[in-house]
Amino acid sequence: MPIPFILGAIAIAAGAAGVGSGIHGAAKMKDANDTMQSAKYMHEQNIQKFEEQNKITTESMDALGTKELEILKSFKTFSDAFEKLQNKPKFKKLNINGVKLPVYSPEQLKKVSVEAGAALGGLGGAAAASTAAGVVGGAVSNATLAALGGGSLAAGGGGMALGSAVLGASTLGIGLLVGGVIFNITGSKLSDKADEAWSQMEKAQEKIEKICEYLQNLKSISEEYLEALTRVEKIYNRHLRKLQDIVNVQRKTDWNILTQNEQMTVENTVLLVSLLYNMCKVQLVLKSDNEDEMNEINTEEVHKSMRNADVCIEQLAA
Repeated sequence: MPIPFILGAIAIAAGAAGVGSGIHGAAKMKDANDTMQSAKYMHEQNIQKFEEQNKITTESMDALGTKELEILKSFKTFSDAFEKLQNKPKFKKLNINGVKLPVYSPEQLKKVSVEAGAALGGLGGAAAASTAAGVVGGAVSNATLAALGGGSLAAGGGGMALGSAVLGASTLGIGLLVGGVIFNITGSKLSDKADEAWSQMEKAQEKIEKICEYLQNLKSISEEYLEALTRVEKIYNRHLRKLQDIVNVQRKTDWNILTQNEQMTVENTVLLVSLLYNMCKVQLVLKSDNEDEMNEINTEEVHKSMRNADVCIEQLAA
């Protein structure tokens, strides 16, 4: 075969190979691009799921923290009425069917009340509760959770910031593709990047699922504890009104002239104050020593506090 025809055949063959390579590369690029777009979409959905769960959990914690501060603030009203009683017995420790409760001095309760009131008046939501944790001293509000967390995870904590899980721009970048053979090589590289992007999305999804489960559990126990606190508070408020009536309306300020029922009202109010103060001191979240681990939900202590409340309430009803 003459040389010109040989060269022509080689050129045609090379051209056909180039076209085939380009088509194959284009297919690889489309598959890679689809994979990266899917990874991006799924990651955005996962982030949205986290943000929604974080929002409703934070709302539950805010409600609990606010309730605790309201209860602590009310102790001044109790202290003012209780201090007017003369010749009353010394209330040191209460033992109600095995539940031991310390009795706090009017001075302690007033201090806590003033600081809780300042926190409520100056700030709102979890920020107020977090501030209260610093100023109230022993009565650490449950909503200090916000201060215990790390990074953007206000309630997740432990340094598991979502930033480490976000898909990087370099992984999702496509870049400029030129020419058949180069096109094919770039397509292969894109496939690798697409696989990397998908892998990152799956790792992020695993972390987000774990965090969302934690937040769901935290929401449930905070709502459960709020219900228990509210139930005790209602009984306390009834007793407090009776105590105020005795000393402020009837002006009976000598323990010795109180009837047996009136003395019982005072004793039960002291019990309820001690119970509520102890309940407000329970931390829902224990900060992890390891920044790479989630904070621990203090389930055992919370449930113990609620059981103690049940025992005390049953004793009052007996």
